[in-house]
Amino acid sequence: MEKLSIQEEEVMIYIWELENCIVKDIVAKYQKPAPPYTTVASIVKNLERKGYVKPERIGNLYRYSPAIKQSEYKRTFVGNVVQNYFENSYKEMVSFFAKDQKISAKDLKEIIEMIEERKEQ
Repeated sequence: MEKLSIQEEEVMIYIWELENCIVKDIVAKYQKPAPPYTTVASIVKNLERKGYVKPERIGNLYRYSPAIKQSEYKRTFVGNVVQNYFENSYKEMVSFFAKDQKISAKDLKEIIEMIEERKEQ
C-alpha cells in the first residue's frame, strides 16, 4: 500500500465519509475557500491510480467509492510509525505521548479497560 500525500489523505477521508461520491461532493466537503474542482479531480485520479478508490461511470460522470477500508489504511501506517519511530513497540509510543502530556491518565485508564475487556472475551 502506497503512502498518501497530505492532500490525498484529506480527499480520501472525505471519500470514506461519503462512501459513494462524485468530485463535486468532495469539493463541497472542504472549508471555504475550497480548492479548484480540477485540483480535486486530479487528486482523485491519483487515488484511483494508487488503488485507493474505485470509479463507476454514470453517464458522463464518475462516482467513486473506497477500495480500501479506512481501518486498513490506519493499521498499515500507524504500524509503520510504531516500527520506524518507537522501536516497534506500542508501549514506547504510548509512553512517549504520556510523557509529552498528549494523553491523560483518564485516557490511559480507558485504554487499559478496553484491553482487559478484550482479554475476557
